[in-house]
Amino acid sequence: MVKDGTGRVSLLAIFLPFVRLGFTGFGGPAMVPYIKELAVGRKAWLDEQSFRAGVVLCQTIPGATAMQAAAYVGLRVRGILGGLAAYIGFGLPAFLLMLVLTAIYLHTRELPVTTSLFAGLRVVVVAIVANATVDFGRSSIKRVPDGVIAALAAVALAPPLKMNPIAVIVICGVLGCLLLKEEGSGAGPGAADPWRAIRPALLLVALGAVAIAALYGLDSDLFALTTAMLRVDLFAFGGGFASAPLMHHEVVNVHGWMDARTFLDGMALGQVTPGPLAITATFVGYLVKGFLGATVATIGVFAPSFGILALVLPVFDRLQTWALFRRAMRGALLAFVGLLAATTVRFSFDVSWSLAAALIGIAAFTALRRKVDIIWVVLAAGLLSALFL
Repeated sequence: MVKDGTGRVSLLAIFLPFVRLGFTGFGGPAMVPYIKELAVGRKAWLDEQSFRAGVVLCQTIPGATAMQAAAYVGLRVRGILGGLAAYIGFGLPAFLLMLVLTAIYLHTRELPVTTSLFAGLRVVVVAIVANATVDFGRSSIKRVPDGVIAALAAVALAPPLKMNPIAVIVICGVLGCLLLKEEGSGAGPGAADPWRAIRPALLLVALGAVAIAALYGLDSDLFALTTAMLRVDLFAFGGGFASAPLMHHEVVNVHGWMDARTFLDGMALGQVTPGPLAITATFVGYLVKGFLGATVATIGVFAPSFGILALVLPVFDRLQTWALFRRAMRGALLAFVGLLAATTVRFSFDVSWSLAAALIGIAAFTALRRKVDIIWVVLAAGLLSALFL
């Protein structure tokens, strides 16, 4: 573990592992178990209980769950600066790759090799999410009531019900209070002085407000882009997928920056780019205002949820000392297992299945189950897709 001169984990030691993980961040919430493997397993920055509590917090506030989980780890390790290092590191690869894909889209929309590559990556995404469902389910489901809650969440989130994820989380939390037994003391790390912990987050929010005010005077297009994406993130309860209809409304209906078909093309790129689906904001910003537009749109669509996480975390620590709250958290965590299962089904419907695609998917899933590094699985599947799909 690399530490700075004060004995703390250095910001670079937080940033670099999350950059590497970000390059393989396919599957949205399916990346949470891989973040857990990094933070709890390889680096031992957090214990299992603290990470699980963080997952519950991340899925109950606005924003993409995987991005929030990365920020949570950084916040625990090094406060606001550590949270920013993990958050930016995890999201940077998606931003850079979306810029490249958007440039390709604008110049060669019908490129056959690109089409084949994307077809294969969709199959790999299904395999990644399926593998994460198995891993997270095995570590979370210990008793029959656990399995019942997770199964109910999966049914509620999947078609035809497609319930609001927040409603499902709340219901599962209530069921956790009623059905689950207490496991250990469960007391969180706790913040002795919540106000002291919140002050850096308030300063960050104030700086963000100043930056938005400056954009208002400098460039009306950039200001409109930023505020539109801020609204998307503030109301994207339920993870990255919740941002899709909100962003469509802002981009197509409110501002008319592009037609619906072009926006859907951007959503397709977002699904095959590592990182959350909200990275489609990069595509939108690039088409509206070039690289600068892509930058401010991306910051806008991720900044609010980071600020909310940083503000809520100190209070959340105190809540963990309540036994009833801990049972509710376990119920909400089981809802996340159901979310992964429902996401696997949802993604599988987005794949154009063929014999070659099925074989690539089975091979990818098998390799992941055998603990082959996810980056090699993605690269190998991309090569096979370009050759055979």
